[in-house]
Amino acid sequence: MDSCDAPGLMPVETAIENMLSVVKPISKTNRLPLAETLGLVLAEDVTSPINVPPFANSAMDGYALQRADLDRTDTLTLAGQSFAGSPFDGACQSGQCIRIMTGAELPAGTDTVIMQEETEALGDQIRFLATPQAGDNVRPIGDDIQLGEVVVAKGHRLSARELPLIASLGIASLPVFERPKIAFFSTGDELRPLGEPLAAGQIYDSNRYGIRALLDKFGCEVLDLGIIPDDPAQLAAAFAKATSTADVLITSGGVSVGEADYTKDILTQQGEVGFWKIAMKPGKPFAFGKVNDCWFCGLPGNPVSAMLTLYQMVQPVLAQLAGQSQYQAPQRLPAIASTVFKKRPGRTDFQRGIYQVNDKGQIEVATTGNQGSGAFSSMHQANCLVILEQERGKVQPGETVTIEPFNASMY
Repeated sequence: MDSCDAPGLMPVETAIENMLSVVKPISKTNRLPLAETLGLVLAEDVTSPINVPPFANSAMDGYALQRADLDRTDTLTLAGQSFAGSPFDGACQSGQCIRIMTGAELPAGTDTVIMQEETEALGDQIRFLATPQAGDNVRPIGDDIQLGEVVVAKGHRLSARELPLIASLGIASLPVFERPKIAFFSTGDELRPLGEPLAAGQIYDSNRYGIRALLDKFGCEVLDLGIIPDDPAQLAAAFAKATSTADVLITSGGVSVGEADYTKDILTQQGEVGFWKIAMKPGKPFAFGKVNDCWFCGLPGNPVSAMLTLYQMVQPVLAQLAGQSQYQAPQRLPAIASTVFKKRPGRTDFQRGIYQVNDKGQIEVATTGNQGSGAFSSMHQANCLVILEQERGKVQPGETVTIEPFNASMY
């Protein structure tokens, strides 16, 4: 991975392209019951085995009839009824109509439905107060989905929008790719587990909780290896465990210049890993490579930096690994800056912001204030990232910026 060692700062987009060029989707698949496939990625196209609806049916409560009959008279004789699940038995003859409910099968001999509000009943004689077009209020066979149609394509991650659609086809199970297995841990002698008292110079390990939350949202199977101190033997053991069981190992801390070199030494011994300096703020130090058959992503140790590099850079890699050919990057929108955004040229800034729609219908965005890589409270306050281009400088109120509203992965 010679590109990893290139001098200077690598643009974010280049780093992502380099990673995606080498990561291939997981090939293992399973066939699971439909109810167990939420969040998984389809391994084959879903093709409809039926027409939906399988029969022509009424779009509303009313009367089914032959449209041509209304050219001769406005009154027809009621000959029966058709309910959902209990259709009319027989054919409607000329001069007759059938009482029909929403979703009920259209009786033979009819081609149109008139809503009941446009009729007047006089015993078994139904007078029609409107003259519809032929086919009005009728859902034809295959109106929604046709037999043999590809309904959901291979590579699509299944959500609550797809499961009822597939269920409507009578499909009980699906072939899906296995979830990527992700092992992760934090490194650093200064880190302490939650609930323990802090000694001088110590902090609580918050990174693992943000990393775990995002990995769950990404649809991964996760293995939390906890906190690993800056000890070569313990780091080597953690790497050995992770790389023998997981598809990806993610660490936070230990990849910045000036930190202990144990992580880099172990990676150099066990695999092929490059350390990059990314033109990104926060989140400049980042490592990517492969140890045995396990991909490796080394995140910075500062809390905001760790979350942003995982969200911006590792998320598309995990989506590709999962077989997600339909992956869509988070949406980005133009917005008007309502406050100053401090910035120096040289790195793409991902600042935390709060956006809203003003009374003119325009999107405005304000800074959350402190943009330090350790100021995680600003992530809680924000509802978007404000993405300031690499060579851009300070932003004044009224200028146009790009925002990335937090999607479901960030909630």
